[in-house]
Amino acid sequence: MGTMKVNKLMLTMGAPMILSMVLQAVYNIVDSAFVSNMHENGEAALNALTLAFPVQMMMVAIAIGTGVGMNALLSKNLGSGNLKKASMIAGNTIFLGTIIYLIFLVFGIFGADFYVSTQTSNELIKNMAIQYLKICCTLSIGIVFFSIFEKMLQATGRSLYSTIAQILGAVTNMILDPILIYGLLGIPEMGVAGAAYATVIGQVVSVLTAIAFHIKFNVEIKGIIKNLKPSAKIIKEIYMIGLPAIIAQALMSFMTYGLNIILVRISETAVTAYGLYYKIQQFILFAAFGLRDAITPIVSFNHGMRSKERVRDGIKYGLIYTLIIMVVGTVVLEIFANPFAKIFGLSGVTQQLCVSAIRVISISFVFAGANIAFQGIFQALEGGMESLFISICRQFLFVLPVAWGFSLIAIKDISYIWLVWMTFPIAEAVSCVIACVFMKRIDRRKIQSLNK
Repeated sequence: MGTMKVNKLMLTMGAPMILSMVLQAVYNIVDSAFVSNMHENGEAALNALTLAFPVQMMMVAIAIGTGVGMNALLSKNLGSGNLKKASMIAGNTIFLGTIIYLIFLVFGIFGADFYVSTQTSNELIKNMAIQYLKICCTLSIGIVFFSIFEKMLQATGRSLYSTIAQILGAVTNMILDPILIYGLLGIPEMGVAGAAYATVIGQVVSVLTAIAFHIKFNVEIKGIIKNLKPSAKIIKEIYMIGLPAIIAQALMSFMTYGLNIILVRISETAVTAYGLYYKIQQFILFAAFGLRDAITPIVSFNHGMRSKERVRDGIKYGLIYTLIIMVVGTVVLEIFANPFAKIFGLSGVTQQLCVSAIRVISISFVFAGANIAFQGIFQALEGGMESLFISICRQFLFVLPVAWGFSLIAIKDISYIWLVWMTFPIAEAVSCVIACVFMKRIDRRKIQSLNK
């Protein structure tokens, strides 16, 4: 972390993290592909998964955000040689993971019905969404603790092992999906419930593998069990960094929930189309998130070493590699928009709306990539509030109000729905300008004073 050339280190750490994040998108896209091709009510089931998706995003947001706070603190303390505090940070994060799981367990039992009812009155879609959501929430222990142990492995530079764990979970999910959804090999046909069970079983496989790798390879972090007792000071430090990351990812959940409500006023097919677009584009955006997860510990570790040159190199190569990913992603989606949409066996209207969403919203990817990279840099340099403000701009302030305004036109004529899709390029471009201003300020405050 402190000696390898930064451009090589970024690729060495970033490649498995990118693969790991892309595989996370597989959980959602595979479920959708199999569910949409069910023998009956495939499109209704797809709509149900779209309605449940914001809660799944919220689970990931809270777990990963907590892991991000732990990751940055672990990297900094390992870089400065404070191994005792590093173990205390890890132990307190495990305690927090337990609390997070219990919260979603309670929500799954008592809150799923009300949540789904706020988005649709269609009884078939509602029942499917509630069934799927209850399973994913009450059995969310896998995704919560995998998010934590993944970040623990990344903080010590062992991101390859977290990727292996993610791959095993994704493969398990893909194998179980058709078996449980369609009822193969003597298993009863379970429909959307089968998709939910396949997902949570895959997540449990991932977390068990990640824990095994942590025990075997993370020799720097010892005595986690002894440090499970919560420390208010350490928890505060974790969330000083992690809370903005949680809010940033939670805003994605709120944005999707809000857009579902806006789009359903235009048509239910618009909701389904946006839900599918969102899952397709995750392969691109999650790649940027993966690289961001390499940028943060690299910049944080070298900031702890007070190496100005390596911090600047981390920022430079992080931005360059992220923009390359996003340009390639934009080109791929623009060219293959139709084939991607056809995977799901949609009706003609829904497929057309999905293609239009892909082609218009993907224009925003270059700006989105820069914003994601800047947020990782801000988190590494203790600029959590700057990172949070960029998230608020790109996922709320410049999205929902503008989308609602454009939707008033699309309600009268659905051919103008492209205006709603244009909300995203507008929001990302404006947010990118603001992020550049923040970067200059953080550079003066945190980097220029470094002494080597």
